[in-house]
Amino acid sequence: SDITGSGAYILNEAVVRQLGWKNPIGKKFRFSHHREMGTVIGVVKDFHNLPFFRRSGPVALTLSSATIRTQPRYLSIKIHSENILETVSSIERIWDQFSSGWPFEYSFMDEAYDQMYKSEIRMNHLFRSFSALAIFLSCLGLFGLASFTAERRTKEIGIRKVLGASVPGIFMLLSRGLSKWVLLANIIAWPVAYYFMNRWLQNFAYRIGLSVWVFILSGLAAFSIALLTVSFQTLKAATANPVESLRYE
Repeated sequence: SDITGSGAYILNEAVVRQLGWKNPIGKKFRFSHHREMGTVIGVVKDFHNLPFFRRSGPVALTLSSATIRTQPRYLSIKIHSENILETVSSIERIWDQFSSGWPFEYSFMDEAYDQMYKSEIRMNHLFRSFSALAIFLSCLGLFGLASFTAERRTKEIGIRKVLGASVPGIFMLLSRGLSKWVLLANIIAWPVAYYFMNRWLQNFAYRIGLSVWVFILSGLAAFSIALLTVSFQTLKAATANPVESLRYE
């Protein structure tokens, strides 16, 4: 009965707010391009019916018919995940009975959503891969720098141990020089990362904010990775026999 005569509408709350209605049920409503007025039979909460790049707005739901100028372009059918091919074949047979020769074309909703955000998913994988490669190359550089620093200061380490320096003290001495470069790298990277991340988030109508804790935690993670990378060489130099260190040429 909803498609006979003037038809019926289900509105979302955004339409009701825009029209300023307090009791919308039973009121007359129509789209500007519809010939006949319809009756509001229900109101639903706002839901997102657009890609997240755009903010969702007023939505009116109606059943199209021959009395309304706009014809249905597709049907949405919920099916079980078992025996999909047989289900689609059955739907096609029924379609052919009533479609008057119109071709049967179909697509799956999950594939449509995948296409909608495919570029974002691809960019996510790309950034993960390049981030892992950048961390790996950085660790190689830090390891080489730690090895060079420990070898260059071998005699100094031996003298410090003879004079009573502890292993933790020598470890902190060798790590301090590398830590300042990690800190400098973070200071340079934070504003650059904030700029590009903020530019990317502007593409979405619904987005999170960039908290300072994101950058603080990333800096702590960088320090942890750096210390783990150089700890082997640094501990090896700090625990070496001072006699061997003083004989080093």
